Amino acid sequence: MRRSHSIAVIAGDGIGQEVVPAAVECLDLVAGIYGLNLEYEHLDWGSDYYLRHGRMMPEDGLERLGRHEAIFLGAVGSPEIPDAETLWGLLIPIRREFQQYINLRPVKTLDGVASPLASQEPIDLLIVRENNEGEYSEIGGRMFRGQPQESAVQETVFTRMGVTRAAHYAARLAGSRRGKLTSATKSNGIIHTMPFWDEVVAQTLQEYPGVTLSSELIDALAAHLVLRPWTFDVIVASNLFGDILSDLGSAVTGSIGVAPSANLNPERRFPSLFEPVHGSAPDIAGKGVANPVGQIWSGAMLLEHLGHGDAARHLQLAFEAALRDGAGTRDVGGTSSTEEFTREVLRRIQASPARSGR
Repeated sequence: MRRSHSIAVIAGDGIGQEVVPAAVECLDLVAGIYGLNLEYEHLDWGSDYYLRHGRMMPEDGLERLGRHEAIFLGAVGSPEIPDAETLWGLLIPIRREFQQYINLRPVKTLDGVASPLASQEPIDLLIVRENNEGEYSEIGGRMFRGQPQESAVQETVFTRMGVTRAAHYAARLAGSRRGKLTSATKSNGIIHTMPFWDEVVAQTLQEYPGVTLSSELIDALAAHLVLRPWTFDVIVASNLFGDILSDLGSAVTGSIGVAPSANLNPERRFPSLFEPVHGSAPDIAGKGVANPVGQIWSGAMLLEHLGHGDAARHLQLAFEAALRDGAGTRDVGGTSSTEEFTREVLRRIQASPARSGR
């Protein structure tokens, strides 16, 4: 197993500039305990780069990222720049160039983070979002701008390959957990693409006799995710549906500020990207109150992806313990600053003995 890894780090915008250094510090401490060498290339790409150069990253940006095993991203987004520029200028090209066709988002109850739900049932599910096609295609356009008949067309594109590989990934995950896979659909209203999604998912699941498949309409599924989220194991969804469901899942566990994500090329032919879900949060940027859990947890997912499950679990247990003992930031009911919470996680990392899953 490799012990040295090359990682591109893009802190990006807003609170990304605060939570990324916090998470890197935690990663380095864990890496030292497990004898890992994490080599970083820090890249100043994002909205400030755009304001200076008219683009979110340099022309050879994807080539430079391709030299690394993983990408660790903070956040992109600025009130000064349209979201279409920031998203399509950095994150989406990375996802597509490196065939990061799985977006994996854990949804889990964390002690010390109060859920808005009355029930105390623990939530532990995974959302597998198809990440390269679907509703986020580039096919479409606008006509007759500014005229009464102005129109816009956006095409949804599902391919058999795209749906199949997402379903395979989700089924393997479910098989390693509780054996329950839920597929998000809207085949009663979307007449072509969603029945195709349903058919391909069902055909793929025939290869997994130990996994139970249920298909739920997205509107009912959203309600189900609020009313009984603890009954889910793994959810597989299209690009748009998965995007919405994962933020909803984070909300029902208490805070979108703690939610991590991984944009994965499962075959590891290309680098995968790890980022929190919370965005750049310009309203609190620079105030020292940002919650670094989403970034730290994304770092744990990065370690897991690189093959270091023991180190990943060590890091996750450390931030979970800090939250459980009331050291959280203000958004989860605590009083800690970003720096104070990070110090507590570092202390927990140092105090815990190295663990082995073997």
